[in-house]
Amino acid sequence: MQVVLCGYYGYGNGGDEALLATLLQMLPKHVSPVVLSGNPAFTESLHGVPACDRRQPLAVLKLLRSSQAFIWGGGSLIQDSTSALSPWYYCALLLTAQLMGLKTIAWAQGIGPLNRPQTQWIARQAFQRCTGISVRDLGSLDWTERWRRKATLAPDPVWALDASQPTTLDPLLPSPRVAVVLRSHPLLTPERVALITQALQDLHAQTQASIVLVPFQESQDLAIAQTLHTALPHISQIIQSRDPRALKFVFQSVDLAIAMRLHGLIMAAAEGCRCFGLSYDPKVQRLIEDIRCPGLDLAHLPTESEALTQQWKEQLHAAPTLSKAQRQALTQQAEAHAALLADILQN
Repeated sequence: MQVVLCGYYGYGNGGDEALLATLLQMLPKHVSPVVLSGNPAFTESLHGVPACDRRQPLAVLKLLRSSQAFIWGGGSLIQDSTSALSPWYYCALLLTAQLMGLKTIAWAQGIGPLNRPQTQWIARQAFQRCTGISVRDLGSLDWTERWRRKATLAPDPVWALDASQPTTLDPLLPSPRVAVVLRSHPLLTPERVALITQALQDLHAQTQASIVLVPFQESQDLAIAQTLHTALPHISQIIQSRDPRALKFVFQSVDLAIAMRLHGLIMAAAEGCRCFGLSYDPKVQRLIEDIRCPGLDLAHLPTESEALTQQWKEQLHAAPTLSKAQRQALTQQAEAHAALLADILQN
């Protein structure tokens, strides 16, 4: 069975590549996947599967004609807070696949925000015609219930991603180690970057903590990581990897993760790391609440660095964010996304 996988793939975003890696990990063995990618060569090299350029409509249509199923592959694909056009692209592809008679699965979706009536309308049309749906949070489940569609609710599938291919931490970078995962965003102003930098400097002075800077997407995260590394030259290291399994492995070797990125927090918590969330988006705030992780809304950071330092210092010496039993439970629950695939993509 040939199956088309569609998501924000091929753009070097560690979270979306982690979703793709987990989807490939969960697909039934008899399935032959082909990925729609913004960079097919990158996708084929990283994941070892065939890819088609998502920007070539004729090639995509030809691929759909030769396939038996189509999967929206996880993440916040259907939202209009960052782009009004993006959900129309994804919904148009799904509706086209449905018109061509393919089985269609909305897999591990994080639906919303949907602020525009037009976006709500096209999303409803697409979801109502799906063969199967799984969602990763209660907010998304609320949308499917409004559209009178049954959906499987399970934790984000990246909880179940295998960590492998370890990256190399500088052996001279002593413990404790604090991973920092920041991304560019209007809320992360230069003043807030300076505040976070000072708080990290103070944290090192008080605990001798080393700083591990982990950019998840080069285009959005690397410049911030380099700014922090320049300010913390002898106590920090930048860790980059295209492989999301290697990114997840990093958190096995750190003691605290301070993260804006949703999948930075998920990977860290899944590997038994203490976590502190910096929320810039409802999906991050929901995760912070779900795993009872300490955190702050980025828009309401303290004005003095000492307050941040104190919170991070306390978390550095606290118990892990999740117990081993809790982590195992979340991993097992995330396998419900695999069960949906197995049920629909039967021989």
